[in-house]
Amino acid sequence: MTTPSQFEQTAYYKALMHKMLVTIMTVSFIPVFLVSSTIFYQFRISYKEKIYAQFMDIVQKHTMSIDMFLTTKLQEIQYLSRSVTMQKFTENMFLQQQLILMQQVYGPVLVDLGVINDQGDQTAYAGPYSLAQAHYTDAGWFRKVMADSYDISDVFLGLRGVPHFVVAVRNYQDGKPWILRATIDFEAFNTLVKKIRGGETGFAFIVNREGDLQTRPTFTNHLDKHVIKMLFKEKTIPNKSVNAHIIETVDASGVKVIYTASLLKNGDWLLIYRQNASDAFSRLNQTQTISVIIFVLGGIGIVIMASVISKRMVHRIAVSDHEKEILNQQVIETGKLASVGELAAGIAHEINNPVAIMVEEAGWIQDLLDEEEFRQSENLDEFRRAVTQIKTQGARCKDITYKLLSFARKTDPRQQDVQINNLISELTALSNQRAKLSRVEIHAELTENLPLLRLPVSELQQVILNLINNAIDAMERKGGQLFIYTRREERHVVVEVSDTGSGIPEANLSRIFDPFFTTKPVGKGTGLGLAICYGIIQKMGGEIRVRSTLNVGTVFTVYLPIPDANHHSVDECKER
Repeated sequence: MTTPSQFEQTAYYKALMHKMLVTIMTVSFIPVFLVSSTIFYQFRISYKEKIYAQFMDIVQKHTMSIDMFLTTKLQEIQYLSRSVTMQKFTENMFLQQQLILMQQVYGPVLVDLGVINDQGDQTAYAGPYSLAQAHYTDAGWFRKVMADSYDISDVFLGLRGVPHFVVAVRNYQDGKPWILRATIDFEAFNTLVKKIRGGETGFAFIVNREGDLQTRPTFTNHLDKHVIKMLFKEKTIPNKSVNAHIIETVDASGVKVIYTASLLKNGDWLLIYRQNASDAFSRLNQTQTISVIIFVLGGIGIVIMASVISKRMVHRIAVSDHEKEILNQQVIETGKLASVGELAAGIAHEINNPVAIMVEEAGWIQDLLDEEEFRQSENLDEFRRAVTQIKTQGARCKDITYKLLSFARKTDPRQQDVQINNLISELTALSNQRAKLSRVEIHAELTENLPLLRLPVSELQQVILNLINNAIDAMERKGGQLFIYTRREERHVVVEVSDTGSGIPEANLSRIFDPFFTTKPVGKGTGLGLAICYGIIQKMGGEIRVRSTLNVGTVFTVYLPIPDANHHSVDECKER
């Protein structure tokens, strides 16, 4: 007699243990993975929003500071130009005194002062450069200030040969315009931007609309003009109250970079804060690494526990099967079969065991044929063909006996509350793989809030699954569409299974539910499936109908009775 330890050595129990191991690992890993992924995803979003908010805060604060600096210098020059007449400013000594006074009050930010007439000639100058006779007719800032009354120019080299920019205002004397111009120290202005730093790679710089630098940035790589244009096109981020925006892109060297930008000087300049994404999100990356390590360690623990549990469960199953074998040997046939169904069930049961052994032995022979001593045989292909035929016919016998048993056996009379839509969803998911192999697309259009049914669940599953399988079989050669509908009609819930197969001849429709009648090719069906379905539905107090058109398709309609005590939808039941 076979012992439990011998049971565990068979291929069946090894496969069973493998399936248990995979199932336990899957059930354990999927929730852990989903929960950890969701948490990390939310954390990543929150962390990125926090970093972006910091960048926005940095850029906005410094934008306000720089704009305030430029506005203040413009107001200082405007105030100075209005305080005295042009004749006074044309005195170099007075202009020099005003420059010294402003440098004492505001620091050495102002480099020089100059007075220019409407012809662009500098009539007075105070400062360290020899620019007393300078002429500015061709200067862009001169033309703009003559048109707009004031201007803050871009940074340029000019007559000095060093970077600087000009703040100029226009006034009138005796109906003629004149300009008071001041030069802002570039290094002092550059310091305002240079001190904006973050991490190891974060720095700021200012550009104009042509993409020309207005400060001296802390970087050596090439400035991407395309990115500058893109930043100028952007006005604000979705929060319209914030005059700044962020983009992520990849620079010329392939490094992912974050740019935060805000407009300056009435939109003529752009303050840009640039930082490598890896630097900005370094702590996030560290957290991700730690999370992966914890997940891997937890996974190893799950694998170990799953292996131990599966071995124990298989051992218990082997013990149970051993006890069952002993009990089966003690069973004695005590009566004669009372009906054709019982006789068929008995015969099927007796045939099933030797068929299973035959198929198993055929598989063993097939494995032996792969060994070296048989590979050189001249009849190897014939042996394999014969073994394959044995397995095929054995499988067919098993299918026939299974359906005979299903037809004859007594079903579980216990009834349960059934939500038909959930049941159909489970069965379509179960049939999806087979449908794909047969090039069949399953479409389920299920009416919501159908009443609960009080029926035997396993029998209802058998009916619907049989109808789905029959529909797939009808479209197996050329593929097609399988539609499943549910609806309510008076005191019934209706399930309709429709296919686009070859259809059933009208002459056969009246016999479709007869036992052993089938329209499938020989070897494909036993004719018991629909007979079983018909009997189950009749016993439930329902009805099953069929209509079919050749080369169009077939529709099976099942009417399931709604119990008197259940007049409410699923949602109503939940509320109670």
